Amino acid sequence: MPPTPVRSAEAVLVPRAGDNDPMDDWERRVDAVWTHAAGADRPDDDELLARIDALASELDTGDPRGTFERAGARDSTGRTAEAIALYREALDGGLDPDRRRQAAVQLASSLRAIGEADEAVRILADELDRGESLLEPQVRAFYALALADTGREREAVGIAVETIGSLVTRYRRSLVAYGQDMADGPSAPTP
Repeated sequence: MPPTPVRSAEAVLVPRAGDNDPMDDWERRVDAVWTHAAGADRPDDDELLARIDALASELDTGDPRGTFERAGARDSTGRTAEAIALYREALDGGLDPDRRRQAAVQLASSLRAIGEADEAVRILADELDRGESLLEPQVRAFYALALADTGREREAVGIAVETIGSLVTRYRRSLVAYGQDMADGPSAPTP
């Protein structure tokens, strides 16, 4: 199952400054397409591609935002190889921090889906090394999935448990500590 492109809750829920800005309108229309695509009356693949491509064509040629949205549409419609190439192009084009992180997660997820888990691990490890909090739990979750696909299951479980621990209030300290121990500890119990 191809991943659904991440749409920042902030992008959908927080009013943007300068409501008369044409780019704010463009962002709202992109968000509306993705909201519709996530609904029960999801458009068919060709319609989703056409709608996103039309919105992307409103931007200057080579604008990485349009390339990113086109990549997400291809990812959502099972065109993984096309999506991977477009994610790379968007990342090379210089995305804002929110989209850059989304593109990295979505690229890594697509790479993992085609058996390139080692590259997915590298991309997500680089994201985690940036020290940004934006989408941190999501990055860590996809990192754990990629680690598991490379045979590093114990580390993956540790990261997943630690991430869950960071999101809960009850048992937080224990879950984070156990997750860290598992991720950093030996891969098998000693006799």
